[in-house]
Amino acid sequence: MTAVEPTTRMTFKGAAIAIAATLSLAACATPAKVPEHWDELQQKPVPGFDSFYLRPQADFRKYGNIVVKPVQVSFDKNWDPNSTQRDITRHLSAEDIQKLKDEMVSNFREVFARELTEGGYTIAEQGGADSLVAQPSLTDVYINAPDVMAPGRDRTYTRESGRMTLVLELLDGGTGQVVGGAVDREISGNNLNRFEITNSVTNTSDFRRAVADWADRLRRELDTLRTKAMPPPTS
Repeated sequence: MTAVEPTTRMTFKGAAIAIAATLSLAACATPAKVPEHWDELQQKPVPGFDSFYLRPQADFRKYGNIVVKPVQVSFDKNWDPNSTQRDITRHLSAEDIQKLKDEMVSNFREVFARELTEGGYTIAEQGGADSLVAQPSLTDVYINAPDVMAPGRDRTYTRESGRMTLVLELLDGGTGQVVGGAVDREISGNNLNRFEITNSVTNTSDFRRAVADWADRLRRELDTLRTKAMPPPTS
């Protein structure tokens, strides 16, 4: 898993402006951890993903629809949204953090399903033998400037809104067997050359954009797998 130093924020009262600066983005070389039960899958290069895996001889042509399971969200163990916020009225409660997670689950489902549908795929609620089941997980989620929209003129400027790693499992709807998977680490709202205002609105926009990109990349690869002449799985 690629490690990035947490963002430091400095708050200036009066003008009430907070600036968040990323300390380290350069030493990012450690790959994301791949689930152990992917041992039987083979890695292949796919544009837009750090890693992509397929089960040998898996036939994606038989899948007539896709089931998108609710995304599982886990925050970075070092993420403490209140550690650099002196104004206690802007501290996030456990309820606020759960709301953040719930919104991520909702936005992920909406955007991911929409992008696949617009790409020509049918989204099903229940899987069957002709279904490809997509089980996404977001790990090491780190939000640089979460806010509770408290009164005042406190502003936060960052070079990035946050980071997260997608681990996406693709399963056969009939057997439950993992037939593919993808891993990709995303730095959202990545503006290395300038600081920009970051808040709940911009965070949501960056998150939805990242999810749309992942769905588009998956759709392109599925297009390739469904049209490529592949032999059916051997019994």
